[in-house]
Amino acid sequence: MYYLGLDIGSSSIKAALVDMATGKSVGVVQEPETEMGMLAVKNGWAEQHPDDWWKHVCAAISKLETNYNIPKSEIKGIGISYQMHGLVLVDKDGNALRPSIIWCDSRAVEIGNSAFEEIGEEKCNGHLLNSPSNFTASKLKWVKDNEPEIYKKVYKFMLPGDYIAYRLSNEMTTTISGLSEGIFWDFKNDEIADFLLDHYGIEKSMVPDIVETFGLQCSVSAEGEKESGIAAGTPIYYRAGDQPNNALSLNVFNPGEVAGTGGTSGVFYAVTDSLSVKESSRVNNFAHVNYKKGAPPRIGKLLCINGAGIQYRWILNNLDVESYAEMNDLASEIPVGSDGVCMIPFGNGAERMLNNKEVGSRLVNINLNNHGKGHICRAALEGIAFSFVYGMEILKSDGIKINVLRVGNDNLFRSEIFSNTIATLLEQDIEIYNTTGAIGAARAAGLHDSDFEKFGSYIMENDYVKTFKPDKDKSSYVEAYQNWKEELELIIHK
Repeated sequence: MYYLGLDIGSSSIKAALVDMATGKSVGVVQEPETEMGMLAVKNGWAEQHPDDWWKHVCAAISKLETNYNIPKSEIKGIGISYQMHGLVLVDKDGNALRPSIIWCDSRAVEIGNSAFEEIGEEKCNGHLLNSPSNFTASKLKWVKDNEPEIYKKVYKFMLPGDYIAYRLSNEMTTTISGLSEGIFWDFKNDEIADFLLDHYGIEKSMVPDIVETFGLQCSVSAEGEKESGIAAGTPIYYRAGDQPNNALSLNVFNPGEVAGTGGTSGVFYAVTDSLSVKESSRVNNFAHVNYKKGAPPRIGKLLCINGAGIQYRWILNNLDVESYAEMNDLASEIPVGSDGVCMIPFGNGAERMLNNKEVGSRLVNINLNNHGKGHICRAALEGIAFSFVYGMEILKSDGIKINVLRVGNDNLFRSEIFSNTIATLLEQDIEIYNTTGAIGAARAAGLHDSDFEKFGSYIMENDYVKTFKPDKDKSSYVEAYQNWKEELELIIHK
């Protein structure tokens, strides 16, 4: 018997099967094989059609069942992870009224900033834990202002994972965690943020029914079976945005536990029981997957670093090297600090943790007589690692303490230089786990029984790779980090 996990990304859909008894991954597939496209009608816009996600979900499920010879009767529950902050609008018949305005679309920035000023920083921080910013609520206000004919037909708004659950079940539902990532949740009163809906002139009736993050949310309908190949009656037990789900996939649920990812962008996601927000302009705050009304809060503080792995990939593509392994070998021949060479990695657009400044990527202190490819490779790895350390300093100033740091087995964290640099400067072990969002979502379907200890054992027993420990002598790392930080401060305050 198996659980199915779906991960609705903006580049692809992944589907995973895990064995119910052991939590072991049976298989993972991706649809489409190549990256999904985005519609960008104007600069700063990014849209995808929800029906395309559904088409790829159905294809992925079919491929999974065929590749691993799994009859649909043996799939006993479904978990869904999805790209955060997307806006899906449907009419009374459940038809998508327009393409989804997805996470990286920036058209609603000014709407959110104006709301932050008009409602007031104190109320937004105290109740929403964030500025309305460019999140889902502000995107819905943009549609209201700019596409009134479409807005008139809106019956419900949904997040991407809500829409896939709807297509499977024919029921329109959402979660508190989902509403919080859209900035629709009032944490102080533990209810839908009526004051923000009123400010934007959005009807409360557009909010789908709220279901628990873990538990029976809905079940596959006859129509859902016909289109997806999953047996009617199969329960959907879980859904969450990709970053909270990544933390769940790493068994990060409690204060003091931090999850990290090192992909194109980098993320630290730290759990706290505090509703205080000091760094709301640089850190996002959402209800974590185990947040419950009336219980001690579980808040996920999300710090994103846009310029992370994308810089190392840029060097791979533009320096005369064959692979990441070769780059890592070249870098390992250079001492800590790269002989003074510094690389600032923020070349992937505005950085929220730098107060939305767009500082670009910089390579400084090159001596044309002494420095070569190895220095550039090491400086690049160190620069990305230093940006993670810089981000953790922001999280610590926002009240975060680290007892446990778990990360995925990404290219960056597989690098000894990268992981040792972070571990040493934070004086913190870094535990590496080989898991994915789709596998985590599949396992989370089993949490309808609330056995978090069993869930954690699946991760520890099946996914553990290794632990990077801090170097005992951190002096050279501290000196290199201070040099890097000085270069960054020169740019920021220019």
